[in-house]
Amino acid sequence: MPADPLSETLFALADPTRRAILARLSTGEATVNELAEPFAMSLPAVSKHLKVLERAKLISRSRSAQWRPCRLEPAPLKAVDSWVGDYRKLWEQRLDRLEDYLATLQSTSGGKGETP
Repeated sequence: MPADPLSETLFALADPTRRAILARLSTGEATVNELAEPFAMSLPAVSKHLKVLERAKLISRSRSAQWRPCRLEPAPLKAVDSWVGDYRKLWEQRLDRLEDYLATLQSTSGGKGETP
């Protein structure tokens, strides 16, 4: 059973090497050799990381003669941002309520910093 797109994206983002590859691609297209340069790993290992990113639709590859550049595809990252944003709103609301509650406690204790 295939995973949902959000799970595929989060799985791909879970690895620091893949995040570094995405960071490099955020500056522009690159070949596999260019992406492999900063890592102490074989080209086949880098290719495996690229396949995970491609399966999650975080990158795409095109062909121009012998050159196969990889490019960042931002749509899945936007979906993660939206999902995280929902939780951000929830926690901001909870923290606002906690702040209001603490202010109420402080005003009822006469502002002496005492807790009930």
